[in-house]
Amino acid sequence: MNKVVLVTGANSGIGLALCERLLSQDTEGLQLCLACRNMRRAQAARSALLASHPTAQVALLQMDTSNIFSVISAAHEIKLRYCRLDYLYLNAGIMPNAQFDVKAFFKGIFSSNIITMFATGEGILTQKDGVTSDGLQDVFATNLFGHFLLIRELEPVLCRAGQTSQLIWTSSSNAQRSAFNLDDIQHQRGTQPYSSSKYASDLLSLALNTLYNKQDLYSSVICPGFVMTNLTYSILPSFPAFLWTVLMPVFWLIRIFTNTFTLTPYNGAEALFWLFKQKPESLDPQAKYHSLTSGLGNNYTQPRKMDIDLETSEAFYEKLLQLENEENVSCKTSTQNNACCDGLRKNFK
Repeated sequence: MNKVVLVTGANSGIGLALCERLLSQDTEGLQLCLACRNMRRAQAARSALLASHPTAQVALLQMDTSNIFSVISAAHEIKLRYCRLDYLYLNAGIMPNAQFDVKAFFKGIFSSNIITMFATGEGILTQKDGVTSDGLQDVFATNLFGHFLLIRELEPVLCRAGQTSQLIWTSSSNAQRSAFNLDDIQHQRGTQPYSSSKYASDLLSLALNTLYNKQDLYSSVICPGFVMTNLTYSILPSFPAFLWTVLMPVFWLIRIFTNTFTLTPYNGAEALFWLFKQKPESLDPQAKYHSLTSGLGNNYTQPRKMDIDLETSEAFYEKLLQLENEENVSCKTSTQNNACCDGLRKNFK
């Protein structure tokens, strides 16, 4: 039976690179579904994949992870299409426009902190978050909460007797414990919403393993390294284009000395692709799997322990359940679209 693989945020960057790599390995044995917010871009991505793999099974699904109704509707559609889901890549994400400290940037270039500065934005970026139509913080909703709801709604196709399924999160080296506050999980009072959301995904992955491993559902986390994608360029929309051109040789030079500068989406997808080939029960739930590229351009994956603990992860999961309840997810969706009601679970665990 073909493996069913769903990738969120699959129309560009690391998500699209992953889809290309998956199809290059096994065109006939996959049912691939691209879950994207922008369907025009999703269609372009599908056309590009089919151009190189004309016999591939590539479906599209409209889903905006920042919107509760969109997520629940998409989950309902998935359950209508598929009786099983082998891999769910939780890759969609945003990073808000940042305030850029020019002085700190040029100071950092000539310091020992240059690699960390480029990889995480530490010391040079502060971000201003927005609010979604549901009244949630935009980065939290898009990067974390929408995916949490998706998993909750897809439990019937993820947890099936005799079937092993995997959840694979695209996290970041920017996932810092210092940016996360259990009393402010949406990061309403902070200036590092992206870092907070990625640390939250690390915590949630551990909690999901605790809850679902006995049902043969496993969760893993990856870091793609420092990759030049649209997300990277959008961090600094006012950054002159010529400076990116000037900096690229610097990035390639840095890669000689550090393996975290993967730079291209293909390289950044290495850990995502590597996990596709592993037995999930053999993986470490407290490890983040890093995409790495050597100075000679060779790609490989390496696990590194995450700065997380079980107590905090379980407390965070309870906070998410409370928020799900407060948002009246079932009622809200029922009001907007009665057809989705059959797919909703009204009792929270």
